[in-house]
Amino acid sequence: MGMGGVVEGEMERRRLRDETLLVLGVSLGASGVSALISFVGSVTKPGGLEEQTATLNGSAAPGRPWLDLAWQLFGISTALVPVVLVAHFLVRERASLGVLGFDRRRPWFDLGWGAGVAAVIGSSGIAFYLAARGLGFNLTVVPEALPDVWWKYPVLVLSALQNAILEEVIVLGYLLRRLGQLGWTPVGALVGSSVLRGSYHLYQGIGGFIGNMVMGVVFVYLYRRWGRVGPLVVAHSLLDIGAFVGYALLAGKVDWLPTA
Repeated sequence: MGMGGVVEGEMERRRLRDETLLVLGVSLGASGVSALISFVGSVTKPGGLEEQTATLNGSAAPGRPWLDLAWQLFGISTALVPVVLVAHFLVRERASLGVLGFDRRRPWFDLGWGAGVAAVIGSSGIAFYLAARGLGFNLTVVPEALPDVWWKYPVLVLSALQNAILEEVIVLGYLLRRLGQLGWTPVGALVGSSVLRGSYHLYQGIGGFIGNMVMGVVFVYLYRRWGRVGPLVVAHSLLDIGAFVGYALLAGKVDWLPTA
């Protein structure tokens, strides 16, 4: 390779690095920093972590349901802008979200395996959360605190879908692709992706960090095996729908579920 090729290659590498940092800076990287600050605030606050709460879907305009709905839909839609940005960057390299396996080519494969993964992780995830909270490593997570209005459950489902699409497209498909292009080893990329996933759940406590980091390792393995984020978007969606809607239906009605 001539000098021009070396310079051109280094410029492309720098472009990909900067692009990746910008995508993370307007999405889950920023969420990781926010979660860290929140965690520091929680551990330095008087009282144990289990006595504090982390609310995931709260009201944005208490007592004003239509305004609240507008804010909820605004938040969900704008949170997906980084996914559109990723799609734009992929188009620039003559690709699309399809190279990450986020398309409709294999719907039954995605739905079937996604449901299976959700079933396995869901049961173990609940047990891990309860144990971590009992040991004082986790805040009490309140998956939803929305008003009891007609749009409550549709918004919870949309919120779950948004979380799944954002996280799996960016932290799994896009990030692994870019880290590979930047020369990271497979193990290094796995660690980077999994630690990032754990970081933006740190606001829940040490349990939230560790549990999601472990889930990240499993998801990276499955993504590499299948070459598709589709099943993992489905799995993540079902896990969050189960958590959000399940909490709304069961909170205060069963003894084993901690509430605020």
